[in-house]
Amino acid sequence: MPQPRMLLVVTGDDFGYCPRRTRGIVDGFLSGGVSNVSLLVNGSAAEEAARLAKRHRIPIGLHANLTEGRPVCPLPQHTSTLTTPHGFFHGKMGFRQALQRGQLSMEQVEAELRAQVRLFVDLMGHLPEHMDGHQHVHVLPEVRDVFAQVLSELRIPYTRVPVEPGLHSCTWLPAHLHRFYDQVEKDAVNSIPVFRRHGIRWPDVYLGLTTMGLNMSVSSLQRALGHALEAGPAGPGPSPGGPPVTAELMVHPGYPSQPLEGGCGEGPDEFSQSAERQHELSVLTAPAVLELYGQQGVQLCAFRDL
Repeated sequence: MPQPRMLLVVTGDDFGYCPRRTRGIVDGFLSGGVSNVSLLVNGSAAEEAARLAKRHRIPIGLHANLTEGRPVCPLPQHTSTLTTPHGFFHGKMGFRQALQRGQLSMEQVEAELRAQVRLFVDLMGHLPEHMDGHQHVHVLPEVRDVFAQVLSELRIPYTRVPVEPGLHSCTWLPAHLHRFYDQVEKDAVNSIPVFRRHGIRWPDVYLGLTTMGLNMSVSSLQRALGHALEAGPAGPGPSPGGPPVTAELMVHPGYPSQPLEGGCGEGPDEFSQSAERQHELSVLTAPAVLELYGQQGVQLCAFRDL
């Protein structure tokens, strides 16, 4: 077989969030549309997800969660800076606001990350093959330094750097998403020297912000892959005979969550209950997408294969 132009890790995020999401991600893996998963250890279906990953030998990493549901590390509610008085994390934007106000203890962030790694090992019997952050918290100021230190000490080799080529030309994204994604990108760029200093690796290119939910289609994936090949480490595409571009495509496939079933302690969110999850699953496993990979010289793989 000819050498691929791209090695692509297609990571199903939020594995373990609920039984239906978990089942959908497994079906995506078995159908060849997902090649890697990222486990939420505080998800309601985390134990089931771990069993399925072992049964089907699914490459798996940790989706470190500091924003949704209940923490893993036991701390009295009155002393935890990471949770509300009700014992839940502050949420995607609430966490960021508390961080900006200087209200979060980085010692508690570190304790929670280490507790989630320990629970992952309890569930899977081995360390995560990679570790990223739910809702991109791992690239936030201060958090990224703690995150990098934990990965370095535990020898977890790979993470995610969410800087997506072609993002700024996506005029169809609503303004509020553009603002959030722009900030994620700035935080990710500022994380690069921190991760490098700690010897942490990541693929050459990240994809997934422009193809999430209903924005996922054969044409949007083709567009994203084209940008990834152009943005490879050696400039516009891999040189003939050179190494392939490495990339990660973040995806959120699954079957819609049932109301009151799943989540991380507070029930499933609207995105999880919507048809967008199943739409992603349908696109990722469509024959046209698998044909696209073949036409573009894309080989699906896991982080361990990079």
